[in-house]
Amino acid sequence: MAYTIKELLRMQVAPALGCTEPVAIALAAGAAASLLPAAPTESVALWVDPNIYKNGLAVTIPGTGGLCGLDMAAALGCEGGDPALGLEVLAPVDDAVVARARALVDGGKVAVNLLGDHRGLYVRVRVARGGAWAEAVIEGMHDNITALTRDGAAVTDSPLLGRGGARDGRPLEELEAWLRAQSLESLLGLLPGLDAEDLEFLEEGVRHNLRLAAHGLEHEVGLGVGRALERLAGQGLLGRDMLCAARILTSAAADARMGGAKLPAMSSAGSGNHGLTAILPIQAVAGFVTATDRARLEAVALSHAVTAYVKAYTGRLSAVCGCSVAAGAGAAAGVARLLGGDATQVAGAIKNLIEDLAGVICDGAKAGCALKLATAAGTAVQAALFAMQGVNVSHTDGIVGVSPEQTMRNVGTLSTEGMIETDRTILAIMLEKRFSHT
Repeated sequence: MAYTIKELLRMQVAPALGCTEPVAIALAAGAAASLLPAAPTESVALWVDPNIYKNGLAVTIPGTGGLCGLDMAAALGCEGGDPALGLEVLAPVDDAVVARARALVDGGKVAVNLLGDHRGLYVRVRVARGGAWAEAVIEGMHDNITALTRDGAAVTDSPLLGRGGARDGRPLEELEAWLRAQSLESLLGLLPGLDAEDLEFLEEGVRHNLRLAAHGLEHEVGLGVGRALERLAGQGLLGRDMLCAARILTSAAADARMGGAKLPAMSSAGSGNHGLTAILPIQAVAGFVTATDRARLEAVALSHAVTAYVKAYTGRLSAVCGCSVAAGAGAAAGVARLLGGDATQVAGAIKNLIEDLAGVICDGAKAGCALKLATAAGTAVQAALFAMQGVNVSHTDGIVGVSPEQTMRNVGTLSTEGMIETDRTILAIMLEKRFSHT
């Protein structure tokens, strides 16, 4: 069954407030709590897969004044999250909610359990309150609630069920299977189908992510990579070219998002940082070229489509940095398209990017992600510029395939089969470091 560009965008692109791993935990906790009577929370327990654990461990949760942690995410979702808001579940959080959540965590009432051998995205949260208990399970996608239970009985009539696993009644697994069967040419062929509603939706995503970038440049948040690059450019130590502009804009937005700014990002393929990387390098390059708004937004749409294509092979979470190899590939394709590149040049941009960044690991969501997003953004622009100059990595090199499709499939194989032990090792290092300081 074929998909339109409208369906692809609606199923893969959505606003998300905060890093999507702690947000998924908060969403599950909020969903479970919504089934219980209004009463003081007695206990919260959560079980998560290794990648949710890794990505939720150290990233700042928005609206909390710098708090982080999986236990805190669950407590916040339980005490004040609105599960009806999906990935923006934490929007209602205020100081009173934070105080109640801190009391739960400080009182030892939140237990975190790591499912060390679980493959695939998984969150289960149990909340006990008012003499009753309820559970919510999220699987596959950050906002895909697959099960709700109250006092051991399944709840089957909740509007929260399955909202993230399907859009307009169409399962995301079907979309991903369809994507894996597509060629780059067919993805390019979807772009003329963008209508005025789609273009406004894409522009909304640009606005969301530009607001985060502006916040990161105006305030001392996160690691401050964007502000540092801006200063270096102002001092003449860096040239303010396309690459630098893309790095400044994208890393500043990551600084804000990883630093806990209470502003939503327009996510791509389930990740806010993917959304920043997929959109902002294209927006930066648009400031250097003459292009119509439609051409700019078509480039953004292509970036989302390529990002989704790569993620259909790598999975939502893995040992490979998706901002580098998935959203980076999307951005490279989008920039090449914006620069007037044909299908061959767009393909070359994707292959150049993957040859450059395929080895970047994901060691969890945290302030330092701004460095990786700066690298991905700059490399995406460079990969596209190289392709426009006829620089194309040969299929004889490493994991690069004859086609961009084969190259992206190879990244998926590397991620899902070749780096399983790498992922375990990354998490073991993070856990050893964490517990050696407690």
